[in-house]
Amino acid sequence: MPPQVDPTISGVLFETDTQTEDLGLDQDVSKLKKAGPKQYEYIWGNIAWFLFLHVGSLYGIYLGLTSAKWQTNVFAFLVHLMCAIGIGAGSHRLWTHRSFKAKTPLRVLLMIWQTMGFQDSIFEWARDHRTHHKYADTDADPHNAERGLFFSHMGWLCCKKNPEVIEGGKRLDLKDLYEDPVVMFQRKHYMKMMPLLCFVLPTVLPVYCWGESWTNAFFIPTILRYTIGINVVWSVNSFAHHFGYRPYDKSLNPRENIGVWMICVEGFHNFHHTFPWDYRATELPFYNMLTPTIGFIELMAKIGQAYDLKAVTPDIVKRRSQRTGDGTHHLWGWDDPEFTEKLKSQLGVVSHEARAEKAKSG
Repeated sequence: MPPQVDPTISGVLFETDTQTEDLGLDQDVSKLKKAGPKQYEYIWGNIAWFLFLHVGSLYGIYLGLTSAKWQTNVFAFLVHLMCAIGIGAGSHRLWTHRSFKAKTPLRVLLMIWQTMGFQDSIFEWARDHRTHHKYADTDADPHNAERGLFFSHMGWLCCKKNPEVIEGGKRLDLKDLYEDPVVMFQRKHYMKMMPLLCFVLPTVLPVYCWGESWTNAFFIPTILRYTIGINVVWSVNSFAHHFGYRPYDKSLNPRENIGVWMICVEGFHNFHHTFPWDYRATELPFYNMLTPTIGFIELMAKIGQAYDLKAVTPDIVKRRSQRTGDGTHHLWGWDDPEFTEKLKSQLGVVSHEARAEKAKSG
């Protein structure tokens, strides 16, 4: 029998979970962060699988640079983009956080693309990600960043879950997922659909459509594309939880990391964990415009397939940044006492007062 565990809530999922006027919790969650002693039970099948994927991907990079047809490389990128949108817009923003609503044709399309990405079914993905937000940075967090960079990147998939993670998942309200026919259809048929969409079709199509070799077709749009896809998601869980600034809530581990955004096109993670029901990647329109997942959702809204897009107001962002931010917000953070003069100098910014004085003298 597993030990009795009582997971501690340290985050929010939806706007209805918030307790303060600026949409936060009424406690300092930094005191709840925890990584207790853990006896790791390794899943050797997953470890062997990840080793194969990464070694095979190195070979895929070599083939892509030396012998693959250009159509194959373009096809691999397009499949990667479809999978990223299926996961980012589908299992993440639509089904985990309910940050917008979608009509049936869009829901089916996102389900197909999410299946192609092979990162568990929508139901399992949403359940685990809700657990991650609800119990962030505690022993009930599936990829608790308090356990280190490697664990939060991929180590959590190489060992069995903590009893706290399992119990935390059981305590979530998943009624909306159970009542969603698209989610339940995929859950029932996932192990039949996934191999065809993730591995068979991306290999077969290049061979029969433009005469690519079987080796190139298998290692580039299948193995390399898939490995890049999972590492993109893992990097947000790891690097964006360890490096960067926290302009919205300094008590949270997730950070704003422009480097992660440049590689993964997702990296404004302090904003996301502060306001997880917001459909946007960030409050900054320029970066939203360049984020494929956000652009796709907005395009679908224009043609009527997506609707009820949720976004926090600028006033809420301002109030939350001033109350809980680390002082690095581009508009409202410079005067925070924790935002030291040394850090201001390093970032090339000045206080509001100094800026005003400079404007007068100029």
